[in-house]
Amino acid sequence: MTPTEHHVGDTEHDYGQRLRQAREAAGMSVADVAQRLKMPVRVIESLETGEGAGRDAPVFVRGQLRSYARLLGVRIDTDASAGMGSRGPIEPPRLEPRTYTPPMRRMADRLMGRMVYIVITALIAVPVWMATRTHLDTQQLQADASLDVPASPANAPVPASPAQDTHPRPLVASMASLPARTTEPVAPALSIRFEGDSWVEIAAPDGTLLERGLLKAGERRDYAKGQVARVKLGNAGAVQVLGNGSVQDLSAFQRANVARFTVSSDGSIEPLGE
Repeated sequence: MTPTEHHVGDTEHDYGQRLRQAREAAGMSVADVAQRLKMPVRVIESLETGEGAGRDAPVFVRGQLRSYARLLGVRIDTDASAGMGSRGPIEPPRLEPRTYTPPMRRMADRLMGRMVYIVITALIAVPVWMATRTHLDTQQLQADASLDVPASPANAPVPASPAQDTHPRPLVASMASLPARTTEPVAPALSIRFEGDSWVEIAAPDGTLLERGLLKAGERRDYAKGQVARVKLGNAGAVQVLGNGSVQDLSAFQRANVARFTVSSDGSIEPLGE
């Protein structure tokens, strides 16, 4: 049965009774209304008794009333019903004025902050400076003490032991009897000279890298016997390799302008992997 449309007043005293009357006129029970509106039975009962405004927030009660009235074909003023007008408008928070601080007080606060910063810095820096100064003074004293030790002259006579002759030969005569010694430069076992820029990788017998990177034209590297085990040279055409003083031909070790070879303990070079 389609209920007739009722005009319901917007006062809190009669909206619930008129909704209940409209529901009864439509032949529906509270459970039927609750099922169709998907609301609990207690909510429908509170709307009919006028207790909805005190149970939920006004915005929820207003929506529930609209749904209930729409189902029954009733028109009600939900803005004035269910005590909607009992709550006042929302007021913005009241702003409190800030406490006034005199300019002299602000200046004193800034000065106090700077003084605290200076004191903290001094507490940190002074102990560090004292420790450093003490360490430097100790080193200076040790250096001064070492300078005060008298140096023994090179030609100071060595006291003779009882077993030695009490009449040694003159120093000049003994020096004349010694054979003359000549110091000859020892040629390096492996010498690499770069006539152009070249990327190199040189490793020791234990695998440690002695050289790795780009070497410029005009640079040179010399190594003793047994110091080098593996060599890789980029731009091999611009590199000259000397083994035991002799220029080595790199064509047998070169591939795509990169030469790879090993160095034996006697300084001879062989292709890498052989």
